[in-house]
Amino acid sequence: MAEQKGFTLWLTGLSGAGKTTISLILEKELRKRGQRVERLDGDVVRESLTRDLGFSREDRDRNIERVTFVAKLLTRNGVAVITAFISPYRAAREYSRREIGEMIEVFVNCPLEECARRDVKGLYKKALAGEIGNFTGISDPYEEPENPEIVVETHKEIPEESAAKILRWLEEKGYLPPYQEKRT
Repeated sequence: MAEQKGFTLWLTGLSGAGKTTISLILEKELRKRGQRVERLDGDVVRESLTRDLGFSREDRDRNIERVTFVAKLLTRNGVAVITAFISPYRAAREYSRREIGEMIEVFVNCPLEECARRDVKGLYKKALAGEIGNFTGISDPYEEPENPEIVVETHKEIPEESAAKILRWLEEKGYLPPYQEKRT
């Protein structure tokens, strides 16, 4: 078996866009294909690695710096890393790209209105009521990627379609071997 090439899939988008859902599908699919994979999710990381940080721009940048450090180590050691973070600022994502090297930016595109309609965690309602400050898309900016490698549109496609689009791109660019279902 060929040695696995490390890379980081950096899923970025608004809260409720579908980053976590897509990352879970990708993680399952990569494991099924025999890949070594680690998933770093914003909510989970904030409960452990970065629980000391808030949501100011400075703290958000520090959060991304820590995630980048972990992703860089894993990528360097041949692991497929899937990150799912709002990561609202272009400068922070560009920092991550420079540090990690093999980073593929995936813009999980979903209009603010649709994310707010979904409001999976009830955060948009609180942000619109003024109960949450520095909320991306409401009281804090989200700077869309200018040149992401992959764009998925979760208001037009189901999560499995988005994940399939990402997997096809990884195969086409040589990050993954073409998938062949094992026959028994």
